[in-house]
Amino acid sequence: QVQLVESGGGLVQPGGSLRLSCTAPGFTLNYYVEGWFRQAPGKEREGVAFMATSDGSTYYADSVKGRFTISRDNAKNTIYLQMNSLKPDDTAVYYCATDPRVRYVSFDPSEYNYWGQGTQVTVSS
Repeated sequence: QVQLVESGGGLVQPGGSLRLSCTAPGFTLNYYVEGWFRQAPGKEREGVAFMATSDGSTYYADSVKGRFTISRDNAKNTIYLQMNSLKPDDTAVYYCATDPRVRYVSFDPSEYNYWGQGTQVTVSS
């Protein structure tokens, strides 16, 4: 069982930035796809940003394209989500996820079995 641990959430003003981190103690993150999801109150969990580890290609939801960047640091066994120009609509609990069965990038959360506990991001003035 892979346990993912997110950190870096918090309260930020509109227009501000945050960087989220995801690591997996005792496990090397190297499945085909690694991603970030978010879930706002009363809404379904949605895919935000994904990376295909084979070639480093990245994929983003339209709502965050140009503002969010997913990256990884192999030496630190960590996945990052850099979030810039944050908006109140970005307020949500953010989760990182991966799964060995996911061979191609998928925005469907039901396809992923390994999740972190989530980190709260609140964008408010």
